[in-house]
Amino acid sequence: METNPPFFSKPYKAYVLLALTGVYTLNFIDRQILVILQESIKGELGLSDTQLGLLTGLSFALFYVSLGIPIARFADRNNRRNIVSASLAIWSLMTAISGFAQNFIQLLLARIGVGVGEAGGSPPAHSMISDYFLPEQRATALSIYSMGIYFGILLGYIGGGLLDQHFGWRIALMVLGLPGIVYALILLFTVKEPPRGFSDNKVEDEVPDESFWDVLRLLMSKKTFVFLALACGIHNIGNYGVGNFYAPFLARIHGMSAGEIGTWMGLSAGIGGMAGTFLGGFLGDKFSKIDIRWYLWLAVVAELANFLPFTWSVFSDSTTLAITGYFISAFFTAIYLGPCLAVTHNLIDAHKRALASAILFLVLNLIGLGGGPLLIGAASDLLSANYGVESLRYAFCLCYIIGLVALILFYLAARHYPKEQVEVS
Repeated sequence: METNPPFFSKPYKAYVLLALTGVYTLNFIDRQILVILQESIKGELGLSDTQLGLLTGLSFALFYVSLGIPIARFADRNNRRNIVSASLAIWSLMTAISGFAQNFIQLLLARIGVGVGEAGGSPPAHSMISDYFLPEQRATALSIYSMGIYFGILLGYIGGGLLDQHFGWRIALMVLGLPGIVYALILLFTVKEPPRGFSDNKVEDEVPDESFWDVLRLLMSKKTFVFLALACGIHNIGNYGVGNFYAPFLARIHGMSAGEIGTWMGLSAGIGGMAGTFLGGFLGDKFSKIDIRWYLWLAVVAELANFLPFTWSVFSDSTTLAITGYFISAFFTAIYLGPCLAVTHNLIDAHKRALASAILFLVLNLIGLGGGPLLIGAASDLLSANYGVESLRYAFCLCYIIGLVALILFYLAARHYPKEQVEVS
């Protein structure tokens, strides 16, 4: 084996990171597109907020996280690039098929198909990135990859809103779903599979035969991971709960059209989220040279800083101030992800990283994506008798408690991290 493969040149590593970020962008276009289309779908199919919460949250999350584990274990032993490419093609096709749904059950099944496809996306990509980039560059690289979330939201909200307004929600799903199939072929023929452990100077030709339960037990033995995973999950109850219902909130409370909502939410969540995601990884790598607990202290600071702009976004009667608050809130809620992924990978050996990411995402998405939209949707339906169209405003108040709990858990994870990280030779 070459000691310095040509695909570890700086330009090629940059290309791979850009290509994988593009995959994650398409991931979130297809995952979040229903958010901007909810009011149109609700009107045509006669759905409740609880059903919308199931479509945008729990139905996707259950299959996404349950299949993510076996796929990640397979990825820790096989070609990760091929798995990501195949997954991208599947979820893109299922997004396009969603446009043909005639009722709630059909749309639910199509969304399950999207979740099945997306299960094979991020954990293998995380593992590849950690093999391409050194440990001291890892949080920044993983944060750049995670910016795909907000590129996807930006493009999906703006494109979805405009397509919905002019052509309808069905055409929006088809137009935004199909390009991923072409992109999957580009990824397959231009991205190379890196040696496992290369960036840690621990290249392994033979991967130890460790089961999911072995890796889970190892992670659960580290208090850092337990507190971190719970913090990420609870943080995302608020993140997905508000994010998945903020478009209906703007329509009902501020009287905005689908095109306006898509444009302003896309710009606010997209630009604010990208800035927060990148800065979280960049500052995490920078401040960790002073104290490695800064990887997680940044999340604590961000949770505290988010309370005020979140309040503006929910309770301001001014549309301008509400959108401004949403933009700032998107910035702060995005800071945690890159550092938390880096910490997770720094707790474990290279051949277990795809599975470690999948376990983290199982907790994050099952609690956050599975619980957040369903909780907010159900609370909105429950409060609608007393508050009418303003029921979402008061359902969002649950996020104050959610943010406080997440803050405490991030702090507890930081306390244990220095003595539990894996040393790199």
